[in-house]
Amino acid sequence: MQVVRRIKPEGGTITFFVAFGASRQMCRLATTFDTQKQAFSYLQKHRTEFEHMARTRLASGELEDGVVVLSML
Repeated sequence: MQVVRRIKPEGGTITFFVAFGASRQMCRLATTFDTQKQAFSYLQKHRTEFEHMARTRLASGELEDGVVVLSML
């Protein structure tokens, strides 16, 4: 599995792709951080947990407009 970084201009929200073989699933992580840099650093530190959450939501069909939406607690 590979996480591909893709940052949107909204503060604290990061869009990334989780690769499953040849296919990729877009995921969006909403954070409480003020900057994109802080949010991406958090994503990198907790990558395994977010990949697991994204897979679980994808398997259960919890998508919003075809995107897996995650958020910080």
